[in-house]
Amino acid sequence: MDSNVLISGFGGQGVLFIGQLFANACMEEGLNVTWSPAYGAEMRGGTVNCTVCMSDDEVACAFVDKPENVIALNAPSFEKFENKIKSGGVMIVNSSLVKSKPLRNDINYKFIPITDIAHKTGHEKVANIVSLGAFIKTFPIVTKESIISIMKEKLTGKKAQMLNSNIQALEYGFLAVDN
Repeated sequence: MDSNVLISGFGGQGVLFIGQLFANACMEEGLNVTWSPAYGAEMRGGTVNCTVCMSDDEVACAFVDKPENVIALNAPSFEKFENKIKSGGVMIVNSSLVKSKPLRNDINYKFIPITDIAHKTGHEKVANIVSLGAFIKTFPIVTKESIISIMKEKLTGKKAQMLNSNIQALEYGFLAVDN
């Protein structure tokens, strides 16, 4: 198994965090992984993305020209990566922020109102976790339990107060996808 996912959005949306969660969950489940962040000097509010490559074998290169899977948390990310995704790939789209219509018929789009769903938890900041739940339902390479285990490791100290909201957001994202 060799695959990858590119996650993209605005700085401050937690793009890098969910990339790390997913990469760590892949490692927990015995896969080899690379995680590569890419962001502009602006940080919060600027465009941010990361790529996670996973394989049963060694991962030779973290650079991905044509990602197999994309999570687009905002309109600029959707516009930038829609034409780059590999034919047959999956694109999880935050339809709360992306109003564009799909241009391709050779990829599997999942338009999910990610930000609206996050509001149900009382914390818009967990939209990233909603998207991760939707992704792992669509592309079941890791389990929810692995993601939750990594969240428990990462969300400590002051961040621990967000653990239950994050677990709820993961479940909401998972349930938002009908395969």
